[in-house]
Amino acid sequence: MISPILLKIGNLEIRYYGILMALAFLTGYFIVKKIRKEFDLSEAHIDNLFVYFLISTILGARLFEVLFYDFSYYFNNPIKIFYVWEGGLASHGAVIGMFLVALYYSKKHKIPFYNIADLFVIPIALGSAFVRLGNFINGELVGKITNSFLGIKFNGYEVLRHPIQLYQVFSNLILFSILWNVKKIKNRKPGLIFWTFMMLFSVFRFFIEFLRDLPAGYGHIMFGLNVAQIASVIIFLISIYPLHKRIKF
Repeated sequence: MISPILLKIGNLEIRYYGILMALAFLTGYFIVKKIRKEFDLSEAHIDNLFVYFLISTILGARLFEVLFYDFSYYFNNPIKIFYVWEGGLASHGAVIGMFLVALYYSKKHKIPFYNIADLFVIPIALGSAFVRLGNFINGELVGKITNSFLGIKFNGYEVLRHPIQLYQVFSNLILFSILWNVKKIKNRKPGLIFWTFMMLFSVFRFFIEFLRDLPAGYGHIMFGLNVAQIASVIIFLISIYPLHKRIKF
């Protein structure tokens, strides 16, 4: 495994995770600028929304991580809450943050909610792949022990582990590709892209979580499922009806 630190100057560390996160937002900005007209959004709205989403996704992802995954650690080390460049962003929290911002902005500016949501979930799917690659380089959130050819030796672990971060990179790239093709559907109903994202995101995450090796005390376990899986089940169930209403048979 390579070092998560690209460059160190004195006390300043430039980490791959931070660079990949920046690339995620820059790529997302380019995508929404390129296709915004298809969703009837002005450049001014795009610029405003991007700032809101930048703040809300990081804040939501961090809060979800702190509150539901490793509360005791952050409670005892509160300064670490602000060290987002070290990793520790929960994708479910990012999705919730995005949803709330889109809902707020649509009501405030009288813009159809799905004009915003359908557009922004596309770059979010791609950006998530960048973030998960950062998790892989950090050597965090590793998978369970495996003897398969897919196993990777992570720093700090003596045996081979499933590189579930890379599984998530792959699943997010698939999700991005699907959403991009759904976008091309003629006369699609508003919300089809958004609810497709919500359902597939929850399905991919639910099954990948079976391979995650969660440390003792990291996240709460219910019914044999971890927090991410429970959240995924809830999102999946919520998505069934609105997605069904938007699919033509």
